[in-house]
Amino acid sequence: MSRECLDKLESELQYLKTVREREVAEQIKEARSFGDLSENSEYDEAKNEQGKLYSRIAEIENILANAELLEAADTADEAGVGNHVTLLEAATGERFEYSIVGTQEANPRRNRISDESPLGRALLGHKVGDEIKFEAAAGVMTFVIEAITS
Repeated sequence: MSRECLDKLESELQYLKTVREREVAEQIKEARSFGDLSENSEYDEAKNEQGKLYSRIAEIENILANAELLEAADTADEAGVGNHVTLLEAATGERFEYSIVGTQEANPRRNRISDESPLGRALLGHKVGDEIKFEAAAGVMTFVIEAITS
């Protein structure tokens, strides 16, 4: 993952462990004051929220423990993580633009593709003018790299 994504996750983890954990503990404390816990929907809701909170904390800690920091490509000579690529589909002549990012940052709707996706993997190390082919759900796709920027 990129330094930006790593920093974002570390910041979220810090918030969850400090501010959010205190908020949920306060919700539980308040719900307990309402009396009988067996019929206390506020208490059940607060405990469910606590479970979600601890689940998210564990998920982020796991991601951070296993994360590899991907350094952005220094140049735009070859496609790599951190680069923006413009592609021309050979069959249709349609242009596509993508940013190559780490897995945690991938968001196809925002044209951010993972370096581990079929297209991302096919792009890595290629230069402007190279033709790349990769297997997609629709079959083999062929693109020509028109531009690479950092």
